Amino acid sequence: MDTVITGLGAVSPAGVGTAAYWAALVEGRTLIAPIPHFDTAGFPVRLGGTVPGFDPHEHLDGRYVVQTDAFSWFAMVAAAEALRDSGADTAADPYSTGVLVCSGAGGVEFGQRELAALCRSGPDHVGPYQSIAWFYAASTGQVSISNGLKGMCGVLVTEEPGMLDALGQSGQELRRGTSAMLVGGSEAPLGSPFSLACQLETGLLSTGEDPGTAYVPFSEEARGYVPAEGGAVAFVEGSSDARARGARVRAVVAGHASTFSGVGSMDPGGEGLLNAALGAMARAGVGPDDVDVVFADAMGTPKADADEAAAIRRLFPRGVAVTAPKTGFGRAYAGAGALDVAAAVLSLEHQVVPPTPHVSDPPVGLDLVVRVARPTPLRTALVLSRGAGGGNSAIVLKHPDHA
Repeated sequence: MDTVITGLGAVSPAGVGTAAYWAALVEGRTLIAPIPHFDTAGFPVRLGGTVPGFDPHEHLDGRYVVQTDAFSWFAMVAAAEALRDSGADTAADPYSTGVLVCSGAGGVEFGQRELAALCRSGPDHVGPYQSIAWFYAASTGQVSISNGLKGMCGVLVTEEPGMLDALGQSGQELRRGTSAMLVGGSEAPLGSPFSLACQLETGLLSTGEDPGTAYVPFSEEARGYVPAEGGAVAFVEGSSDARARGARVRAVVAGHASTFSGVGSMDPGGEGLLNAALGAMARAGVGPDDVDVVFADAMGTPKADADEAAAIRRLFPRGVAVTAPKTGFGRAYAGAGALDVAAAVLSLEHQVVPPTPHVSDPPVGLDLVVRVARPTPLRTALVLSRGAGGGNSAIVLKHPDHA
């Protein structure tokens, strides 16, 4: 039984909704700007990709707003869109639909606020939701509660590859008997000074001050990545169930694989990412000539980019279109893998490869789509992802007409 995506939702630096997200991607729009949430004076990193003008009260019941952090808000809004888009009636059997939403940092802004109250005024001034709002699984729990879903629930804390791994795990849940899953990744790592300070220790963040040049992977000017917030959620189900209810299949999840290449490293040498891609392609039953576009991880540091480019060349000796649309808005950690998956689904639907913003001269031997979007027949997309600590994942998505 194939796993298929029948619903999609997104909250990104382009705004709320997949329509706004796709419009920004296909235009190659620059969405990176100074971080507005707090004074970044004294920080070496001052740019980010933030969700513009997001007011949770416009999208969520007030009781959920006070109980949760922004990373849960993004997940709940994206999940609501994915549910509407799927057309599924989950109320008929709430135990048949599960939720699996990923996060790498959890509710850091909420946590900083409550810890400040603790240090300033004592434990009596810490709010009752501190024990749950910061927790990585808060987004999964709130998506489940707010939509009345009582099936399998879980969270993966695997940073950027989380969404890819969650899609793979959801396929297993469907084979065990679950009817459908809401699967996603969401992150809000730019809402507090503490959160940004925690990210600095990796040494991977760009200190550039020009939004047009701060995040330029696969180029001589690469200096790291720009952090971002946001996320995406997909409604997935078995192909037979989707057909039975007449659902529109947006993409087929054809194959997934993950590897681990060492604590404290970001896949040194690129072997972990290469083997994840080989595993995903093997499970999808596709070869190099079957893949039409690769959505690159695009770390933005010279060594990591060179390793990824070498892995792509080894995978596709005859060449393949490569893109990294996240350079227009930044890497949103667990939200980044989810937004990359959403971008791949939308590209398959529209038969267009979005460009890699800000990069004008791709490296020799890499067919990186730059400057403008490239309309082209698309059957299969490969999404690559690396996370802090050495986790690597790859997923193959197919257009439903070519599955």
